[in-house]
Amino acid sequence: MNEAPRILTRRRLLGAGALGAGGLILSGCDKLNANPTFRSLLLEADSWHQGAQRAIGGKQALAREYAVADMSPEFRVNGNADPGDPAYARHAAEAFASWTLSIDGLVKRPLALPMSALQAMPQREQITRHDCVEGWSAIGQWQGPQLGQILSLAGLLPAARYAVFHCADRFGAAPYYESIDLVDAFHPQTILALRMNGQPLTVAHGAPLRLRVERQLGYKQAKYVMRIELRDSLAGLYGGKGGYWEDARDYQWYAGI
Repeated sequence: MNEAPRILTRRRLLGAGALGAGGLILSGCDKLNANPTFRSLLLEADSWHQGAQRAIGGKQALAREYAVADMSPEFRVNGNADPGDPAYARHAAEAFASWTLSIDGLVKRPLALPMSALQAMPQREQITRHDCVEGWSAIGQWQGPQLGQILSLAGLLPAARYAVFHCADRFGAAPYYESIDLVDAFHPQTILALRMNGQPLTVAHGAPLRLRVERQLGYKQAKYVMRIELRDSLAGLYGGKGGYWEDARDYQWYAGI
């Protein structure tokens, strides 16, 4: 059987030790990465990769799902293990009983959804593999409402193109955020996980909500989601590249695997 999908898949690039712009920086190639011509080529490659992956696999192609027996005995904590924010700490101390998820921006009906409302929605459960840009992987079980059904409740305006996830944690002075387009936002495996491995999310793993966008790398799986903003463009938002690591380290915005 031919293996056409082998060509330039992000998982194979990880195995080879390179990940576009992010991999180059982690490898110390800062001077090369700073070259305007080279940067332009990387951006073109990023756009090509997104289009090629969706053309080959389809926009609704599913990431592989695993059995309970395949789950990793340990699922490493990535990124921050605690936001270190006083307001967040107060919510965590009361099990997020008075916390709400905000949905705003280019929507017809801005929402403030309490934990009880999210728990009452139909829940999707999936066992998937998390692939980190640092080179490790782990298989875990996630449960939560599909992002698409939440966005449908808010009603998207025609100009909406991106969902931006504003999070409770920071890296230094910079707030953590991530974004995806509406194709991935409405993908059936894109959920806002409330539970991991059969238990409510812990603080270290992103409570109260963690984005799971299963066809992309781990740095896109934003933890501590507090607000979802619908926008027509990523320009003018923090560094303008669509995410904290994209802004800070030139990671590629589309991290498909």
